[in-house]
Amino acid sequence: MKFIDKVKVFVRGGDGGKGCLSFLREKFREFGGPNGGDGGKGGDVVFVADPKIRTLLDFSHRPHIKAGSGNYGSSNNMTGASAEDLEIQVPMGTIVFRDGRPIADLSSPGRRLIVAKGGRGGRGNASFKTKHQTAPRIYEKGEPGEEVELELELKLIADVGLAGFPNAGKSTLLARVSNARPKIADYPFTTLSPNLGIVQHKGRSFVLADIPGLIEGAHRGKGLGDEFLRHVERTRILVHLVDPAGFDGVSAEDGVKRIEAELSAHSKILAKKPRVLAVNKRDLPEHEDAFNKVRTRYRRRKVFSISAATGEGVGPLLDAVLAELDRAPVEAEAAPVRRGVKEVRVQKGFRVVNLGGGNFRVCGKFVERAAAMADPDFMESAHRLQMTLKRIGVDRELRSNGIQEGDTVSIGSLELQWSEEPLQKLPRLPRRKRVK
Repeated sequence: MKFIDKVKVFVRGGDGGKGCLSFLREKFREFGGPNGGDGGKGGDVVFVADPKIRTLLDFSHRPHIKAGSGNYGSSNNMTGASAEDLEIQVPMGTIVFRDGRPIADLSSPGRRLIVAKGGRGGRGNASFKTKHQTAPRIYEKGEPGEEVELELELKLIADVGLAGFPNAGKSTLLARVSNARPKIADYPFTTLSPNLGIVQHKGRSFVLADIPGLIEGAHRGKGLGDEFLRHVERTRILVHLVDPAGFDGVSAEDGVKRIEAELSAHSKILAKKPRVLAVNKRDLPEHEDAFNKVRTRYRRRKVFSISAATGEGVGPLLDAVLAELDRAPVEAEAAPVRRGVKEVRVQKGFRVVNLGGGNFRVCGKFVERAAAMADPDFMESAHRLQMTLKRIGVDRELRSNGIQEGDTVSIGSLELQWSEEPLQKLPRLPRRKRVK
């Protein structure tokens, strides 16, 4: 299975159902009145953290996600059914970005996030009945669902991360101590994606992550390590595996310093992680000399001599890892929003953009929603939209931007033609006389 840890998705909530335009027609009831019901609400798109999923592969195949729409309202004041919310399972450790800013970290199982809200259902003509307008021929279309573009970034959640140059034996060690079976071969960059394994040792267990090998300059994009360094940010400790033969002309003791420099350059979080040094390949003749040099240079560190292939020295290394895990704190989750404190953001209702050539565009959440829910084919609906725009000052703003007779005004997908003629009032139906 291909490992995908960064994708872009396009999410849209369900559209609200259309309201109904209907009048009651029954025998012996000449004036039954309006009885059009409201439309149902569109479904929300909800991300749910699932510990069983390990990759964002499904999103790379299906980047467009849309929830179901609400049903139309019907006569007899019947409200349309609301659509069910669309729940999408994402891997634990997924960070959701919107406009380049993180909005949520789904790091705990079952955590939910509404990423796109569904639109409300449109009102039927029964909702517009008043004592002055007893037979309204007006209804609302459903509100369009919220549409957003998101970036998903996965950071694997593991207790211990393996770091080191390529061919240091990280995959071999992971296969030795856990149930994971990564690909193992005698050439650089064998591991092309992170691997996770559960380690059982002395009645305890922890999750071990094998990260593809790092090289010098990885934090600037060289090699494969830069693509996966983010996954070791969540680990509590790091096990730095050292190849006694060195890598690419760099000795074992100098290689330790270069790897740590790459970790520090990538993130300050990685620079503060506790580390355990382990010189691998105990069966090689140059191992003893390399082990002594590493232990001499890094006297304050715990340095172990192991052989991942045969299992020699692995037990004491796991003992040290458990001891470090007891001292290393568990990463705290994002602080929840305090109850009783409501954040209110006030945004301008609309703005007018002069596109040139007699074309104007009115932008704003409120005016675009009003235009999307109005049906200009009905006189009362078009009149109500015009009155709404005039009431909030759209006419005044357009005049200040130099609009002329016959110019085009776009609001969402609706196009209107500007006219200086005064807005006519709708004729009212004469009141019906009571029959004695």
